[in-house]
Amino acid sequence: MFKVVLIGDGGVGKSTLRRRFMGETFSGQYIMTIGADFSAKIVELDGRRVKFVIWDLAGQPHFREVRADFYRGASGALLVYDITRRETLEHVPSWMEEFVRNSGRADLAVVLVANKIDLRSQARDAVTMEEGIRMCEYLKAQFGIPVDFIETSAKTGENVENAFLTLASRLLEKKRSYGLT
Repeated sequence: MFKVVLIGDGGVGKSTLRRRFMGETFSGQYIMTIGADFSAKIVELDGRRVKFVIWDLAGQPHFREVRADFYRGASGALLVYDITRRETLEHVPSWMEEFVRNSGRADLAVVLVANKIDLRSQARDAVTMEEGIRMCEYLKAQFGIPVDFIETSAKTGENVENAFLTLASRLLEKKRSYGLT
């Protein structure tokens, strides 16, 4: 069982990614998360059952104090930004720092998720895949923990399950390296 958090600025698609992963259909209506919301799901990976307890944390700055408690004990995170809003990528290092500081763990894994790729052709100044990969490399170097990168569309479902499975794979790998399998 792994406690994971979905983090990133408000409106980047964290709740929609979670709902899509849980098998729900896309809804274009934005509903702000208040504090946190959570779900649980069991997936099969490499012949093992992995249970995710997923905490979807509110991204608005005024929820910063509330979020600190929800990080405690989390071993992984999907750190999400919106490719159509460049500032959400610029805020990624702050989110990473908040997660590392508040999780209370050393054995962390993160997947940096570039969401809303279905809107790339319509966005005036969309964040490129290369910029996302550079941010991923920066986070690895800055924080010294594994960070994977994936592009998703919560609207179409593209790579949503892969994002969660990538995180599960990395968490199982860390567990094995600590001899806890």
